[in-house]
Amino acid sequence: MSRRRRDDRGSATLELAILAPALILLLGLLVFAGRIQVATSAVEQAARSAARAASLARTVDAARTAATTAATRELADSRCVATNVTTDTAGFATPVGTDASVAVTVTCTVSIADLAVPGLPGTRTMTATARSPLDRYRSR
Repeated sequence: MSRRRRDDRGSATLELAILAPALILLLGLLVFAGRIQVATSAVEQAARSAARAASLARTVDAARTAATTAATRELADSRCVATNVTTDTAGFATPVGTDASVAVTVTCTVSIADLAVPGLPGTRTMTATARSPLDRYRSR
């Protein structure tokens, strides 16, 4: 009694042809998630650095300039196609001896169009705000 063997030639190729698009899509989504995470971390770090730089400045204009410079420097190696730095310098108007702070909001638009994953937007905007205290006893 001989059993007839089933011919399996070509089944691996068919399985690969079925799974390949799903695996490529999964890889694209992983790259997308990684890029968003890296960009979010960069924006948060830029906001912290900008707030710290602004808090060390002596005047409102110097604080805005220092914040913009620090944020631009931090985001130099990121994939931001557009950045915006907003500095809240209301703390500079408080009297000496009271608690005050400066807040900086950094917005970065990251391009993800080069991933070529269907359904993903062309850009993604990340925003982070950081606050840094002003020295309570320095002249303002």
